[in-house]
Amino acid sequence: MTTSVTRRLALGLVAGAALFATAASAQDFPNRIIKMVVPYPAGGPTDVIARIVAEEMGKDLGQNVIVENLAGASGAVGTRAVAKAEPDGYTIVFGNNQTHGNNMFLLKEPGYDAVKDFAPLAGAGAFEHVFVVRNDLPAKTIPELIEIAKKDPGKLNYGSTGVGSGSHLATELFMTRTGTKMTHVPFRGAAPLVTEIMAGRIDVSNSTLPSVLSQFQAGQMRAIGIASPQRNPQAPDVPTLREQGITDADAESWAAFFAPVNTPKPVLDKLSGTIIAILNKPDVKERITKLGFTLNVRDPEAFKPYLAKEIQTWAEIIKAASIKAE
Repeated sequence: MTTSVTRRLALGLVAGAALFATAASAQDFPNRIIKMVVPYPAGGPTDVIARIVAEEMGKDLGQNVIVENLAGASGAVGTRAVAKAEPDGYTIVFGNNQTHGNNMFLLKEPGYDAVKDFAPLAGAGAFEHVFVVRNDLPAKTIPELIEIAKKDPGKLNYGSTGVGSGSHLATELFMTRTGTKMTHVPFRGAAPLVTEIMAGRIDVSNSTLPSVLSQFQAGQMRAIGIASPQRNPQAPDVPTLREQGITDADAESWAAFFAPVNTPKPVLDKLSGTIIAILNKPDVKERITKLGFTLNVRDPEAFKPYLAKEIQTWAEIIKAASIKAE
């Protein structure tokens, strides 16, 4: 047998062994704890939804799925950690339009590529935004808020869940459309922002509905307008921006599950199939919908073009608001 033939046989055996190992590892997957990273503080709506899904994944996969909160840098800290994690399916992330879209335009060095470094597992849906104000702010409607903001530009402050977050960009879009100016106060997630609104130290926020739903229902702040085409069934008394004369300032913040890009396809398929099945369970749908989150489950192939379109949309919003990278 010639040396070249021997070499080809050896290479074939190595390749076959690698394929067998991949298939075997996928078949055995998971055989230890899976970590789901939430790149925001505990207690916010993203965290709550992640914990619902993680709990169900643990039941369906027969292994614990733990949620780890790695907040910081507008979600980039936790997202970067997952991008650099071993691509074996044991580390995944619950990301959104900020971590896997806006950060590419708003952070000079996010430390990862939102498209090239990740494989989508499932699109979950979107958070609609709702304008809330502190209880003692004399604005019960969007036109009244605009009037107050225009009387003294920059005096009102508005809180967001971080530079480049949906709540930040959606408010910048609103100010561009209405000719108003308010001062931005970014927070590291929804929980501290909500606390400051209730304490009366933040005037207004265009927050995701799940992050403020229970608080305005309890009278701890006032909801004055929802930035979506229709009213939300969880907050039927809150009129839309369109109903109040603002027709071009709607925005939503999507959320989705991702794994590192080089994760073996059989593992990706197993994770994806499990998450999609969980999001379609009637009891899970009910629990998540009650939070104010609008479910719109997409498999990876359906999510990829949606992701590309959303990145383009938010890039245009960033440009329109003249927001510079930091």
